[in-house]
Parts: sequence; C-alpha cells; structure tokens
Amino acid sequence: MMNRFLSFLIQSVVTVPSAVTVWFLSYFAFDLTFLASSAISLAGGAIVYKITSAVMTSRFLKKHQLTRKEYRYIKKNLDEAKQKINKLNKSLFSICDLPTIKQRLDVLRITRKIHSMTQTEPRRFYKAEKFYFSHLDSVVELTEKYRFLSQQPKKSHEIDVSLYETRQTLTDLTKALEEDLYHVVSDDLDSLNFEIDVAKHSIKKLNDTKTIDESRRLK
Repeated sequence: MMNRFLSFLIQSVVTVPSAVTVWFLSYFAFDLTFLASSAISLAGGAIVYKITSAVMTSRFLKKHQLTRKEYRYIKKNLDEAKQKINKLNKSLFSICDLPTIKQRLDVLRITRKIHSMTQTEPRRFYKAEKFYFSHLDSVVELTEKYRFLSQQPKKSHEIDVSLYETRQTLTDLTKALEEDLYHVVSDDLDSLNFEIDVAKHSIKKLNDTKTIDESRRLK
C-alpha cells in the first residue's frame, strides 16, 4: 500500500505553497477582504490536495498494474489481515512455553514478512491468497487454542494430549507458511536465477575470449 506519511508529506508540500499563493493573489492582486481571501485560499488548497492525491494514486496503481477496484479489494483484505496478525502477536507472546519459542518466533516472522511484502507490492496479494484466506486464520485459531490450554492451572491427560496435537498441527502450519512465503517470492527467485545464468554465460564468454587471445599470442 502507499506510504501514508510520505503521501501526506508530498501532498502538504504541494498544497501549502499553493494555498498561500492563492491567498496573496486574492488579497493583494484582486483586493479582496482578509476573510474572503482566506476562504478562497482554503478552497484552493483543498482542490490542490485532492488533485495531488488523485495523481499519486493513479501513478501508484499504474506502477503496480492494478485497477481501483482491485486496490480497494486488496487493501480491505490487508487491513483485516493486520488485525489478525496483531491478535496473533498478542497470543504468541502470552504463551509461557520455552520449547515452542522458536516456532512461535518463526510464525510471527513469516506472517509479518508476507504482509509487509504485500503492502509494499500489492500485486503479490494474488500469490499469497492461501495465506490470507486459509493459513493465517488457522494459525491464529490454533495459537489462541494453545494459549488457552497452556494457561490452565491444572493440566489433565486430555489437556496434555490436546497441547501435543496442537503443537504438531502448528508445526505443519509453519511449513505451510514457509511455502506461502516461497510462493510470494518465487518470481524474484526466477528472475535472480535468470540473472545469475546470464552473468555466468557472460563470464564464460569473456574467459573463452581471453583464452583464444592468449592462444593467438603464443602462436
């Protein structure tokens, strides 16, 4: 998603000077009253702000090859996912269980990474649909269950069994999350591998050329 602070900063940098210019023109050039000049200045500033916002949004959508409808759909799902990840974060850190701390940190790291990458490049959302519509909900639900069971003052055999099964399921889900992350970055990996192959080919070609040149000198 677009960086809100950066967007606001750019819009303000454009809007404030425009509004000030309109006020000076209204007050000094057209000899309007202070209040009238201020009203026109505010109206002009609001118009410039909206135009700047529309231009920035249009450029952002064009850059990421998205329609406004797609962008609204993705943004809605990312906002909902952020709330789920915040809930997951609270649950994970309220569990006092040392053996699962690494797993919990991995889960949080992966979920945040996928969400962060999708925010930066919204089109990646389509490669992370399993994460957003299935795996994230499952891991939040299981973590909540594990937190509830682990906080019981008295552990019974049934609770121990449930905790064990939940841990095993979370392990499987962590692997699924890793696959989600891999799928999200798969295009980057393909591109990187292609660039590596091109670089290797260029180096081989250069070395072959040097070998031929050296052979000619020896002759």
